[in-house]
Order: sequence, then structure tokens, then C-alpha cells
Amino acid sequence: MEKIIMEHGSGGRATGELIRTIFEDAFSNPVLSQMEDAAVIPGGAQIAMTTDSFVVTPLEFPGGDIGRLCVCGTVNDLLMRGATPKYMTCGFILEEGAEVALLKRLVQSMAQTAREAGVMVVAGDTKVIEGNGGIYINTTGVGIVPTDVDIKAANAKVGDKILVSGTMGDHHATILSSRMNIQNKIVSDNAPLNEMVLQLLEQGIKVHVLRDVTRGGLGTVLKELAQSSHCEFEVEQDLIPVSATVKDFCGLLGLDPLYMGNEGKLVAIVDPEDEAKALEIIRLARYGKDAVTIGTVTAEHPTGNVLLKTHIGGRRSIDILQGEGLPRIC
Repeated sequence: MEKIIMEHGSGGRATGELIRTIFEDAFSNPVLSQMEDAAVIPGGAQIAMTTDSFVVTPLEFPGGDIGRLCVCGTVNDLLMRGATPKYMTCGFILEEGAEVALLKRLVQSMAQTAREAGVMVVAGDTKVIEGNGGIYINTTGVGIVPTDVDIKAANAKVGDKILVSGTMGDHHATILSSRMNIQNKIVSDNAPLNEMVLQLLEQGIKVHVLRDVTRGGLGTVLKELAQSSHCEFEVEQDLIPVSATVKDFCGLLGLDPLYMGNEGKLVAIVDPEDEAKALEIIRLARYGKDAVTIGTVTAEHPTGNVLLKTHIGGRRSIDILQGEGLPRIC
């Protein structure tokens, strides 16, 4: 009898199979089956909705906490469809023994981040269960999409440029360092990306695809986007930004930053004519100073393909993360 294992929560191949064979199979409809970060649905205007759950350990970490993280994760999912985030709900599941002072800090952090992101928390729920002091948060986010905006994974076109908004692996390395009691100066990048995304749209950049780099890391994100758009991507390893401290951390533990998650970085695939302007906008925005172009959509491809040009000039095929991407980062 098959059972749920930790790998099912990795954001990699096992997660995708679980979603397809159970959730998509049961709930199948044209909106859900697009498998985007947020669903754009008809209404008085185009409405984007998303939902997420946050179970990270530890609850507080260098640069953030689960309260800030849950707002950033929810808001960024809406932004990846070109939506302006407006409203959130939050459900708290509190294990018996959770510290009230800790809960108050997390809620205050959540409120401060919501103000930064321009969203209102308009409804919520609290449940207390038996346990050992854990705190878990479920959120739903709602945003408004302009009628002339159509950003989705299937929209990448040959010739498009592939941009990332900053260094890879910061959040993943922060959580792993905290859990292993490794002392370093790495801090989480968890951040709401409103400014850079909304500026791209307001200034008329032809943005075809947006995706935040979370579980599964950049490698998984690029492969999923290539598959959705039926294109081949080529990216250069030497252009992928990784901070010196994260690079050293990865070298120490034998990790690949290509498969390490972030919570405040995005991939933008834009028309080649807009590459320079898009980079300028992202770099001027808060949280985007290290933005770079890492590659190009080079060809049509029936099943989607990602080629990584390595340090020594070879080409390596990039696939979706397989196995469990330790630790759980959100």
C-alpha cells in the first residue's frame, strides 16, 4: 500500500505526480489544469486566487519567520500571474504548548509584511490541536489582473530572454544552516516582489512568463516552464548568481544551488527587445539589485528541454528535482 513520504513535499517529480494523479484527477477543470502559481478566473474583473500552507522549521530564522514567509509566498504567487495582490485569509493551526509570545511575534511580523505588500488580511481561523508547540499557517490570496495582461508558463517564445532577479539558494541555505546549527552570515531572502513586478507591467515591458523560485529551485522551475511552453531553454552556469557565502556552504555540504529554493526571487522571461529595460527596472526595485540575464529561449521543443552551458563549455541537460529537497523551506 503506497503511503505519503517526505519526497511528496519536495516540489520535485514526486510532488508533481501526487498533484496530477490525485488532486488534478479529482478536481480537473480548465483553470486548475494550467497548474500555475495562481488561478485567473472570470468575474467583475479578472481575479487571481492562490492558496498555500506553511510548515517551516524553525519558525524564526535569520532574515525572517513563518509569519513574513506566508505573506511573501502568497503575494508572490499572485504577482506571477500579473495580479495586484489585494486580500488574504489566514488559518492558524496551533499545537498545544506553543508559546503565546512567539505567536504574537509571528503575527506582528505577518502584519508588517502585509502592509509592505499592500494586502489586507480580511478573514482567518484558529484551531488548537494536541502536539509539541508547533505552529502552521494556511493562506488564501486574491488579486486583480488587468484585462490586457496574460502572463503564464506557456507563453515563452523563441528568442525570449531569461532573467533572474537575484542570487539563488539563500532561503534554502538559511533554513538548513539553522536546522544543522551551522554558524554563518547567510540570511533568508523572503520578500514580497510587488515593486519589481508591477513596475515591469506599468512600464510596458512585454513579460511573457513569471515564476518565483521556491521549492525545487531554479532547475525545476526552468524545466517546468520549458515543458509548459514546448520550448528549449539554454542557460549559462557562470551567469547564474550565487552569493559567495552560499557557494561556500554548498561546497561544504555537496549541494547544488541550481536545486536550492528561494522565497524572494523570480524568473522573468521577456521579449528580447525589452531585456535591457526589464533588467534596469528590476535592479532599481527593492530586492532586485543582483538581477541578471542567464539565458535564452533557443528553439521550439515538443517536450520542453533545458540545457546548461557549464563552466568548461559542455552542455548538461537539466531536469526536475528528484528525491526530497531537504529541508522543508516553507
